[in-house]
Amino acid sequence: MKSGYSYVKETFEMHETGYQTPHWERGIEYRKGRSIQRVDKPTKLYRARTLGYKAKQGYVIVRARIRKGGAHKVRPKRGRKPRAMGVSKYTTGKNLQWVAEERVQRKHPNMEVLNSYKIYADGRSWYYEVILVDPNHPVIKSDPKINWICEAPHHKRVTRGLTSAGKRARGLHKKGWGSEKTRPSIGANQGRGK
Repeated sequence: MKSGYSYVKETFEMHETGYQTPHWERGIEYRKGRSIQRVDKPTKLYRARTLGYKAKQGYVIVRARIRKGGAHKVRPKRGRKPRAMGVSKYTTGKNLQWVAEERVQRKHPNMEVLNSYKIYADGRSWYYEVILVDPNHPVIKSDPKINWICEAPHHKRVTRGLTSAGKRARGLHKKGWGSEKTRPSIGANQGRGK
């Protein structure tokens, strides 16, 4: 027996990405909008519900746009070996989804980032929808399923890599062989084993 959201997912993912389809129209709207923009409801309802979103007071959805590619560094004007230029193939230690979540957090400092998911991509940018929760809202405080986010250890959780995207960038989605030096963190593990 399939759930209703599984049917919503199937119909959403069957959309055509050709000319003048809803997917195509959304891309135009996203490019015209701001880089961080609040939206009324999730584009992917099934994905938002999976990640903890509820259609109730205290939950907010924000769309974030972030450029694709690695660290866009300025090419040195004086002579270098090509390998010493320090321009190409340099990336941050974070994935771009985590960076997008942090930018949304800075824009909405009174909210906490719960999670995020990708909604669109074009040749230049990634587009994510970020789920925000207001820890001071009475509806959130009285909900036993989400009121853990109101406690002090979860303040600004995205800046410490505690969202799913942050944990993935820190290597915490892998366990066992090959991931011995990722816990409790890569920095905390550098001095061990001497």
